[in-house]
Amino acid sequence: MMNERLAGKRALVTGGRQGIGRGIADRFHSEGAQVALTGRGERPGDLPAHFQWYGSDVSDGEAVQVLAAECAEGLDVLVNNAGVQIEKTVLDTTDADWDQLMGANAKGVFLMCRAFIPKMTKGGSIINIGSISGTTADPGLALYNASKAFVHGLTRSIAVDHGPAVRCNAICPGWIMTGMADAAFAAAADPDAAKADALARHPAGRFGEPSDIAAMATWLASDESGFATGQLFTIDGGMTAASPLNPGLF
Repeated sequence: MMNERLAGKRALVTGGRQGIGRGIADRFHSEGAQVALTGRGERPGDLPAHFQWYGSDVSDGEAVQVLAAECAEGLDVLVNNAGVQIEKTVLDTTDADWDQLMGANAKGVFLMCRAFIPKMTKGGSIINIGSISGTTADPGLALYNASKAFVHGLTRSIAVDHGPAVRCNAICPGWIMTGMADAAFAAAADPDAAKADALARHPAGRFGEPSDIAAMATWLASDESGFATGQLFTIDGGMTAASPLNPGLF
């Protein structure tokens, strides 16, 4: 039986409908946490009954304030996972693209942190989902790369300004097999070749799964990580540890 490291904790996960967010929510529940999810629209039909659902848009300041008012005091863990990806260069990016992506990925994280830090009355852990794209730019993902760099900087600032009342860290995933990863590969000139090349650059010998990110999130949510704050934790199967040379050619 798994040791319930999050027993008695209350957690809120944004963008928890699918992918990394759903993986984190499932793991938190298995570790004993009371988990609420938030996302746009109605409650998903396949969402298990043990999850509470709030329909909200994290990029909307008024909606976030309503969400914060609906959540009782005493939140222990906030996971800012909600985000979108647009496969465009700067020259191809429109003002509408900016509003959509930066609204969810950057403004949304800011709004949620601002609204919920006062709710973490017993102290707590904020876990922001950054990306290796926030430190090394993926081709054709200009705004996405920039938004994740913002998340990294905000993570450090919250840790510095609001500790020890809260801890704040970011997880920086690499290639995690979700819809976003599929869309990024599909934007390449030769998607199959791009995927094969990316896989060859992983010392772990595989791409990541949402459960890999959920494992790190569980540690950051638990009391075991009590001395960790203001940090960026890269979970990428070792990809960014290597030089730009393709190891499969040597």
